[in-house]
Amino acid sequence: MSDEATKGERTRKKLVETTAALLRGQGYHATGLSQIVAESGTPRGSLYFYFPGGKDDLAIAALHAASDAWRARIQDAIAGAASLAAALDAVITVLADELEASGWVNGCPVAAVALEATSEPVRATVAEHFERWIDLSVALLVRFGMPAASSRELALVSLSALEGALLMARVTRSRAPLLAVGRSLRAMGELALAAAQGVAAGESRKPAARSAPARGRARRSAARKRR
Repeated sequence: MSDEATKGERTRKKLVETTAALLRGQGYHATGLSQIVAESGTPRGSLYFYFPGGKDDLAIAALHAASDAWRARIQDAIAGAASLAAALDAVITVLADELEASGWVNGCPVAAVALEATSEPVRATVAEHFERWIDLSVALLVRFGMPAASSRELALVSLSALEGALLMARVTRSRAPLLAVGRSLRAMGELALAAAQGVAAGESRKPAARSAPARGRARRSAARKRR
């Protein structure tokens, strides 16, 4: 790899990281190209070289990068969890720690942009982030015994609650909303798992259905006994 290529990759990475941080903290419309150039310390020409579509192209790249980093942190947090409750506790801890450490700024990496009217490509990128989080939640629920068919709705409810809790925690500068939602999601998850396991156990106790010929033989046998 040439020094020029390495320098170019560093420049592009710096633009993306700076934009991601600004979008997370202040949203799309409050983030201008001049601010991105100034805070990243890169020439304006480099911005248009790597992102010829301008602000939208750069914002989409930044949102993707932020989403990937967010997903990786959540996956690391839940990787060793021995139960659904432990996994939920780990997620809440990661979210609360990061938010508090940032001075109550770093909530969901796409939430500020999600609340704004933006171009369709930017909106679709935000929607993709949420869809990936739902997919991750579904995989977690299935891992601990929830049927895939009913996991998506529970994952959607969980994501909605966590997004609201992040917003409340940021505004109130307190971990309390996240901790409260964590307790509620843990209780809800345990009830859902118990119900799913109860249904599965009931299904396993049902006698196997007999074929039509077998049912016919049983009826003839019963009739002979009555004679």
